[in-house]
Amino acid sequence: MIAKVIVDINSKRVDKLFDYYIPEHLKSDIVPGQRVVVPFGPRKIQGYVITVTDNAEYDKLKPVIAIQDFIPELTPELIELSEWMSYSHVSKRIAVLDAMLPNAVKGKYKKIFRLIDDETLPQELTQYFKDATLTLERAQQLEIVSLLKPYIECGDIVEDIEVSQKYKKKTFVGVKLNHSNVDDILSQLKSETQIRAIELINDAGELTLIELKEEGISNAVVNNLVQKGFLEKINIETTRDPYAHKVFFEDKEKALHDEQQSAYNAVMATINKDQSETFLLHGITGSGKTEVYLQLIKEVLDKGQDAIVLVPEIALTPQMVDRFKSRFGDEVAVLHSGLSNGERYDEWRKIKMGEARVSVGARSSIFAPFKNIGIIIIDEEHETTYKQEDYPRYHAREIAEWRAQYHQCPLVLGSATPSLESYARAEKGVYTKLEMLTRANKSAMPEMIVSNMRDELMNGNRSMFSSVLHDKIQEKIDEGEQVVLFLNRRGHAQFMLCRDCGHVPMCPNCDISLTYHKYTDELKCHYCGYKEPPVNICPSCESEHIREMGVGTQKVEEIIYQTFQNAKVIRMDNDTTRKKGAHERLLEQFKNGEANILLGTQMIAKGLDFPNITLVGVLNADTMLNLPDFRASEKTFQLITQVAGRAGRSEKTGEVVIQTYNPEHYAIQHAVNYDYKAFFKEEMEFRRLGKYPPYFYMIYLNMQHHNLKTVLTESKHIHDILVQHLSPKAYVLGPAPSPIARINNQHRFQILIKFKSEPELLKALNYLDDRYHELFVKDKFSLHIDINPYMMM
Repeated sequence: MIAKVIVDINSKRVDKLFDYYIPEHLKSDIVPGQRVVVPFGPRKIQGYVITVTDNAEYDKLKPVIAIQDFIPELTPELIELSEWMSYSHVSKRIAVLDAMLPNAVKGKYKKIFRLIDDETLPQELTQYFKDATLTLERAQQLEIVSLLKPYIECGDIVEDIEVSQKYKKKTFVGVKLNHSNVDDILSQLKSETQIRAIELINDAGELTLIELKEEGISNAVVNNLVQKGFLEKINIETTRDPYAHKVFFEDKEKALHDEQQSAYNAVMATINKDQSETFLLHGITGSGKTEVYLQLIKEVLDKGQDAIVLVPEIALTPQMVDRFKSRFGDEVAVLHSGLSNGERYDEWRKIKMGEARVSVGARSSIFAPFKNIGIIIIDEEHETTYKQEDYPRYHAREIAEWRAQYHQCPLVLGSATPSLESYARAEKGVYTKLEMLTRANKSAMPEMIVSNMRDELMNGNRSMFSSVLHDKIQEKIDEGEQVVLFLNRRGHAQFMLCRDCGHVPMCPNCDISLTYHKYTDELKCHYCGYKEPPVNICPSCESEHIREMGVGTQKVEEIIYQTFQNAKVIRMDNDTTRKKGAHERLLEQFKNGEANILLGTQMIAKGLDFPNITLVGVLNADTMLNLPDFRASEKTFQLITQVAGRAGRSEKTGEVVIQTYNPEHYAIQHAVNYDYKAFFKEEMEFRRLGKYPPYFYMIYLNMQHHNLKTVLTESKHIHDILVQHLSPKAYVLGPAPSPIARINNQHRFQILIKFKSEPELLKALNYLDDRYHELFVKDKFSLHIDINPYMMM
C-alpha cells in the first residue's frame, strides 16, 4: 500500500504529493488526514497523508516511519477543501493545511496513549504503560498499535499529544486508591481525617492535592496514606478552559418579534429540507439577530448536527461569549487569538472529539473539524477581518459557502451594514434577503448630530471637541451616564513636524512617517517596528519648533482629563489590550461603572451592549474617508452606523455626535439618516463608473525587491505575461509604485486586474506563482497574489 503525502516544507518546489510505501505493521492504521513522519532527503519530516492507494508511480519507495495521529487531524472534507483552496487562491497546499489547524498541532510534540481504565486491558498490554502513558513511537517499536485500536475506540485509552513545553498539557499532582477493597483500607484506619480522605477519593476516583486541601486534607495526611500503600500519587490532566473562572447563568429563549420570526422561519425551511442556501440577514443594530442565531442553532443541535458561528475578532466580546455559553453550556468551543496556544488546542480538540457541537470564533474557526454541519453563521459579515492578508489569502465567506454546499446546510450572513458585494448578490437573487429593520426592544435609534468642524474652526474653536460634543460629554458625566468616544488612530500623535522647514521624521526602512507614542516616549513605525527616540531639535534645520501633529488615542485621553471635570477614562486600543485578558478586563471595568468614558479604536465599534451608554462621539469621521481605497466610503458608512448602534440600547435615549470636515459627503449623510439603501444606490453608481466590485472582480499583484530596477523590470514582464493570457475585456493596470512604495527596504510595485470572466486567469496566476517562486529562491524577488483584495497599500 502507498501513502501519498504532502511534506511540511514551505516551498513551492516540493508542494506536491510524494509516494511512500506503508510498512506491514502500519497498513491497518494509516488513513487519509493523518500526520506521519517520513524520510525526506537525509532528514525525517512531518507530512500529511492525502490519500492511500495500492498503485505506486515510482520504484524504490521509502517507508512511512511513524504515525502521529491515530485519529486524523484532517477530515476527508478538509482534505478536499485544501485542494480547491490551493488552486483557486494561488497558495501552497501545505500553507492551506497549516491554516486549517491550531498552532499546537504544528509544534514540537510527541504522540502518547493515555490509559484511562487499566482493568479492561490484558496484562500483556498494561505492562507497557508507565504512569498510565505509552508513547506512540514506543508502541510502534513494539508493533502493538493495532492491538490498542479497539481500546482507543471505546475510550479505555485516549490518544493524546504532548507538545513542546510552551503548549504541553497542564497536569496537577493528585492521588488515587492503590487498593481495590476500600472497606479493607477503612478498617485499618483510626484517624477521622484519613478516613474522610479515603472516602472522598473513593467517591471521586481521583483528586488533586489542591482539591483535597480545599476539603481540609493536608499534604501530610496524603503522604502518610501513600507511605502506608493505600494511595498512589499520579499526574491528573486538566483541560485548559479559558472560561473556567466564569459562571454562566441559564439564558432562556426569548419570544421572537414578527421580523425575527419571519427570518427564523425562512432559514428553518432550508434546515428541514437539508438544503444549501445562503441568506443575507440585514438587521439594524439591536434588532435581535443573535437571538435568531441561537434559536436556529438549537434546532440544528436537536437534529444531531453541529454549528459554526463566525464573529469578527473585535466583536468577540465577553458579552457575545456569554450569550452562547449561557444557552448551550459546555457544548460551545470558543476559538480566537486571545487564547493561549494550549487553550486553543484544547478547544479545538473538544470539537474534534465530539465534545463540543457549537464553534464560536474568529476567521480561522471556519475550519472547525465538524463532520455533520447543520448551519454556518457569519455575524457582521461585512467585516474586512474575515479576509486573511497572509498566505493563504482566503475570505472566510468563500470557505463558508464551500462548506455549506458540501454539507447541504444553510449559510446565514448577518449585518446591519452588509458589504456591497453581498447586498448586490441578494438583490440579484443569488442570496435570499431577510430584513429586520426594527429594534428588538422597540427602542428608537439614537439621534445623530453632525458637527461641522469647518464652522467650529471659523468660530474660533481650535480644540478637538466641537461645542456640541463638549457640552454633551460634560452633561452625561454630571448625570452619571456613560460615553463612548471613537477615534481610529492609536498612538499619541500621527507624526512630528518641523514648523520652520517642514521636516517629518521618517522610517529609514519604509516610506512612511513615524508615529509618536508618549507612554513609551518613542517614535514607532507601525509597518516594520523600527523605533527611535523623539527629538527636540530638528535634524534638518536645527530649529526648536518641531512638534507633534495630529492626534491618536493616547493624546485624546490626555486632553479629556484636561478638559472635563470628574472624567474617568478607559482607553482601548492595540497598546492597552496586548496582554492576555486585557480586553475582557477593561470592558468589565467599564460595565461596572469604574469609568464614565470609553475611548478606543475600531475594537469598540462592535459587540458592546451596556445600558448606561447614552452618548457616542465619532471624533473624526474623515479618518477612513480619505484613505486611497475604493471601499473608503463604504467603511466610513459602516463604522459610523456600527458605532452609533452602541448608544441607547435600553430605556435611556441615545445620542451620537459625528465630527467631520466633510459633512456633505454621501457616506456621512446616509449614515446620519440610517439609510443603507440610499447609500447602496449611490455607492453602486461610483463602483460601476470605476469598474470596481461588485461589477468587476479584482486581483492584486504586489512585487517586491531590494533593487528598484529589478522590481520594475520584473513587474513589466509580469504585466506582459498577463496581457498575453487575458482577453481584451480585462483591464491590466500598472505596474505602478504601491501607495507605500517601500517597506523594510523592499521597493514595492503593484498590478491590478479588473475582469468579469477570464477562464485562463487562474492558470496564468498559478504559472506566475510557480515561476517567481524560483526567482525568490535565487534572488529574493517576491510576488504576492491576492484574489479579491481588501488591502492594497
